[in-house]
Amino acid sequence: MATKKTAAPKAAAKKAAAPAKKAAPVAKKVAPAAKKVAAAPVAKPLKDTFNKSSLLAHLVAQTELDKKTVQTVLSHLENTIVSSIHKKGAGEFTLPGLFKVSAIQVPATKKRFGKNPFTGQDQWFAAKPASVKVKVRPLKKLKDAAI
Repeated sequence: MATKKTAAPKAAAKKAAAPAKKAAPVAKKVAPAAKKVAAAPVAKPLKDTFNKSSLLAHLVAQTELDKKTVQTVLSHLENTIVSSIHKKGAGEFTLPGLFKVSAIQVPATKKRFGKNPFTGQDQWFAAKPASVKVKVRPLKKLKDAAI
């Protein structure tokens, strides 16, 4: 029985040391909360229309980031939209709250005989090949902004 060791002294030492370890991380967690987080920007009416370079300049001024960073973000956003709409992609892209872009597959039509709705005369309508239409649908934030 002399070879048996008791774990009670080690457990007591661990319990005594444990509260000291837990107290230190609490102080560390307070420091990151003190950082200022940028608030969401408030949408103000703009009288200007934007082309690519003026949009880039506007975003650089608003975000206070360098021009190259904003240009990279815009090019990646463009690439993401194009990749999503691609025929082997998802077929739609949503920019949350603003708009949804969808690729609509339009089937081919055969040549047919029918009445021209404008003149009332009978005529042959030509066949049309299958095609893809891109539709952009505004979402809530964009609709509310237009009101």
